[in-house]
Amino acid sequence: MPEREKAPDDDQPPKLFPTPPGGRWFWIALVALLIFNITISNAFFGPEEPTRISYTVFIDQVEAGHVESVTSTEQTIQGQFIEPLSAEDLGLDTGTEPSFLGTTQVPDTTFFETERPSFADDDLLTILTQNGVDVNAEDPNAPPPLWVQLLTGFGPTLLIIWIFFYLFRRAGSALGGFGGGLGRSKAKRYEASGERTTFADVAGIEDAEEELVEIVDFLKNPKRYTSLGGRIPKGVLLSGAPGTGKTLLARAVAGEADVPFFSMSASEFIEMVVGVGASRVRDLFTQAKEVAPAIIFIDELDAIGRARGGGMALGGHDEREQTLNQILTEMDGFTGSEGVIVIAATNRPEILDSALLRPGRFDRQVPVSPPDQRGRQMILEVHTRNVPLGDDVDLGAIASTTPGMVGADLANLVNEGALMAARRNHTKVMLGDFTDALEKVVLGTERRIMMSEEEKERTAYHESGHALLGMLQPGADPVRKISIIPRGRALGVTLQSPDADKYSYGEDYLIGKIVGMLGGRAAEEVIYKAVSTGAENDMVQATNLARNMVGRWGMSQKIGPVTIFDDRATDAFGRPTVSESMMELVDSEIRRIIDEAYQKALGQLQSNRDKLEALTQALLEKETLEESDAYEIAGIPRPANPNEAPKAEVLDDFDDAIEHSKDSPVG
Repeated sequence: MPEREKAPDDDQPPKLFPTPPGGRWFWIALVALLIFNITISNAFFGPEEPTRISYTVFIDQVEAGHVESVTSTEQTIQGQFIEPLSAEDLGLDTGTEPSFLGTTQVPDTTFFETERPSFADDDLLTILTQNGVDVNAEDPNAPPPLWVQLLTGFGPTLLIIWIFFYLFRRAGSALGGFGGGLGRSKAKRYEASGERTTFADVAGIEDAEEELVEIVDFLKNPKRYTSLGGRIPKGVLLSGAPGTGKTLLARAVAGEADVPFFSMSASEFIEMVVGVGASRVRDLFTQAKEVAPAIIFIDELDAIGRARGGGMALGGHDEREQTLNQILTEMDGFTGSEGVIVIAATNRPEILDSALLRPGRFDRQVPVSPPDQRGRQMILEVHTRNVPLGDDVDLGAIASTTPGMVGADLANLVNEGALMAARRNHTKVMLGDFTDALEKVVLGTERRIMMSEEEKERTAYHESGHALLGMLQPGADPVRKISIIPRGRALGVTLQSPDADKYSYGEDYLIGKIVGMLGGRAAEEVIYKAVSTGAENDMVQATNLARNMVGRWGMSQKIGPVTIFDDRATDAFGRPTVSESMMELVDSEIRRIIDEAYQKALGQLQSNRDKLEALTQALLEKETLEESDAYEIAGIPRPANPNEAPKAEVLDDFDDAIEHSKDSPVG
C-alpha cells in the first residue's frame, strides 16, 4: 500500500491559540510556576514589608533620634529607621509573628508604618523637623504607573477576548474544524513509494483493469495522445458490488502512474454548516491542480451524487446538492492538460445524477463485477503470497467451491484459514484449515448449546425437508452438506452450491428455489401436523424472492412485463410510484406463488416420506451429512448436468443468520 507522506498542501493553517503539549496539565503547571515565582520574587527581591507600630512608639522613636525619613499619604505614615530596631525596642511584647509553619521570631526592622489619629493636635511637622527627619509626602490622587493602568484597563478585556476565541475554537473543533480550516479538504494524500500498490496486486478483474491501463499510460506519456488530438477521460466511474476491488483499482492506477493520489470519502464533504461541502471540493481540486498530474479518488460517490430533484430534496439550499453542483463545476472546468483525473466508486450507479454521467465529466464507466472461477483462483494466489501452504492445498479447487465470492470475501477466507491453522499449531495452512474456514465464513461459527431430544429431532426433520426438496427439484443446485449442529444464529443449516458460475435465472429455477426454502416448514407440518417459529427466515427469503419475481422480473402473467419496484421511481417516502390497485395485484400474485410452492413442497414430501425419514435418522445419528452420503441415504442420484446458480445458498432454518434472497443480477 502506498506510504502516506505529509505534503505542504496538507498543513493546517496556524491556530490563534495552539493547544500546548500536555493539555490541561500544562496549564496547571504554568499557574503553579507563576505563583511560585511571585512568592520567591517577593521574598528575595520585593520591597521589605513594613512593621506596623503604634503612633505613640513612632513619636518616641522620632524624639529619640532613630527615624531617618518619613513619607505620608494622608494619615498613613511610612518611614525608615537609621538602624534596625528589635521588636522589644518597638514595644512588640511577643517578639513573634504568625506564619504557615506556626510562629516565628520577629526580625529586626528598619522599615515601619503607622497611622496618625485624626484627632491628634500635636505639631508633628515641627517635631520631625527638630529631630532632623527628612519629610516627604505622596499625592493620594496621583495616577498609578503606566504598566498598572494597562494591566487593569486592558487585562480583563484581553482575558474576555481570549476566552471567547478559546471557546470559539473548541466549538469549531466539534463542527469539524470551524475557525481552523472548516472549508479545507480532508482528503488524504498518498505519495508513491517502494511499497505502492500496482496492478500486480489486482487479480480476477482483468476487464476493469484493462480499462484503466490507458489512463496510466496517459499520465506517463501524455504527448502520445495529445499529439493526435486525443484527451484522457476527465472522470472514471467504478461501479460494482462491495468488496469487488474498486478502491484497490484506484490505488493501483496511482501506483502505476507514480503520481500523487488524493483519497476522500464523499460523506466527508458534508457538514452541518452550509457551504462547507462546496468549499472542500474547491480546496481538493486546487490541491490536486498544484501537484498535477494527480488523481482524485472519491469513494461512495452516491452519498452526494444522488439524482437531484427527488421528493426529499431541498433544492438549491440542500447542502448535498450544493456540494454536487460544485463537483460538476470543477470537473467541467478541466482542460485535460491539467493532468488531473477523477476516479470515483459507487455501489449504486443507477441512482446517480445524470449530469455526473454525461461525457465531459465521468466519461468512462467501468463495471467491476464479481470474479469468475479463474479470477477467484488468481485472487487466492495474490492473498496467499505470504502464506505457507500445505501440499494438499489446491487453490483451483477452493475457487470452484466459492462461487459468488468477491475479493474481500476471499481475503477473509485466507485470513480465517491462517488463523485456523495457527490455533491447531500447524506450520502450514492445510486444505482442512481452508475447508473449516469456508464453513465458518458461509455457515457461521459452531455454537455449543444443549438442545433437548425433541428439539433436535424437529431440527433434523426441518433440515431433511430442505435437503430432500433440493434434491428433487429439476435443475436445483446440488446439496453439499446437511447439519443439525448450531452455527451462528441458526440451529441447523443445509448448504447448496452450484458447480459453476451462472449469471441469469430461469423462472422454473426460482420456483424450485422457493419450494426448497419452504421445505423445512412443510416437513414439520407433514410430521407434526403443526409448524414452529423455525421457518421465520425461510419465509422472509421466499417472500422477497417472490416479490422480485413479480415486481422486478415480470414473472407474473397478471402483472406482465412491468417493473414495479424501481429505486429510481419512488415517492418522497420511498414507496413505488404505482397505484393502490396495482400494489394489491402484486400482493395477490406474491401470495399465489408462495401458496403454490408450499403445496408443491407438501405433496413431494408426503410422496417421499420414506426418504425424509431416512435422512432424518441419519442426521440424528451423525449430526452432519456430506454430499455423497446425503444422496446415497436419500436414494437419489446426483444430477450430472445441474442448472448452475451464481453463488452458494445457505438455507438458514431456525434463525435469520444468513440472508439468502437479494436483488440478483439479470442479464
